[in-house]
Amino acid sequence: MRRRKFISLFGSAAAIWSMPVHAQQVPPVVIGVLHASSEQASSRQLGAFKAALQQLGYVDGSNIRFVYRFAEGFLVRLPELAAELVQLNPRLIVTAPLPANLAARNATSTIPIVMADGADPVGFGLVQSLSHPGGNVTGLTNFAEDLAAKQLDIVRELLPHLARVAVLINITNPLHVPQWRQIQSAATRATITLTPFEIRSPEQFQEAFTAFTQAQAEALLVPPDITFNTYGRRIAELATTARLPAIFFRRELAEDGGLMSYGPNLLENYRRAAFFVDKILKGAKPGDLPVERSTKFELVINLKTAKALGLEIPQPLLTRAEDVIE
Repeated sequence: MRRRKFISLFGSAAAIWSMPVHAQQVPPVVIGVLHASSEQASSRQLGAFKAALQQLGYVDGSNIRFVYRFAEGFLVRLPELAAELVQLNPRLIVTAPLPANLAARNATSTIPIVMADGADPVGFGLVQSLSHPGGNVTGLTNFAEDLAAKQLDIVRELLPHLARVAVLINITNPLHVPQWRQIQSAATRATITLTPFEIRSPEQFQEAFTAFTQAQAEALLVPPDITFNTYGRRIAELATTARLPAIFFRRELAEDGGLMSYGPNLLENYRRAAFFVDKILKGAKPGDLPVERSTKFELVINLKTAKALGLEIPQPLLTRAEDVIE
């Protein structure tokens, strides 16, 4: 009896030990991603982010699981999308750019938020300071609130006698206020007349270019804005058709047919965001992790578009360019 009892107990223990491994595994950590752009337009940046996470030992579908929400450039959708993510109770939320950062912060004050990209987090109340964020937000910031003025300076180097510049303004983006202030200041110093067009939705782009043509604009400034980035190819096509030399924020838009771009290396921002995620998953508090600034800025020039516009790019600009597309 004792022997049979021992065998029975041993068999029961063996059955428990031999249970499938997956039944004992910890479920993957859920990471929310809230992006104001589209999946396609942000694929390169998010790919860099996921690759950096994988190098740190995090594999989608294994020990982490991503849930995505994309606003497709329609910023008014962001509060609803942020609320959906919060309801899923992810371990943290990765956001980009500023409108998505704000929407996520308005939706939760407890779930950690990592900004992969975005302007002026101090000015917009996302963090207390860059060195000591406090609260539940940290990550990367760019200089988008200041870059529009620098873009205008670059256009003036291309066209020294420039007098009239068209400007796209997305009034659904809170960033447009400091951007427009900077652009106006730069234009006043250069004695340039601005022709702004206020965009409320992507359907208005054709209307904007009709207005620019009627105003006899000589160049187009496309300030940093997620809607403009999302529909950058369309804007570049319209600019070429209207024979307007255009400068953008992201290098992909110069690659897609825009004349020039000037802005931070966003791939590096997204790679760095992975390190913030790693630290938080290992127990760090977002409020204790200093916000990092973009450090690498790049000028990209598309010579094919320049040729289509009948422009010759000055040698100093070509020399300074990070990349020249031929």
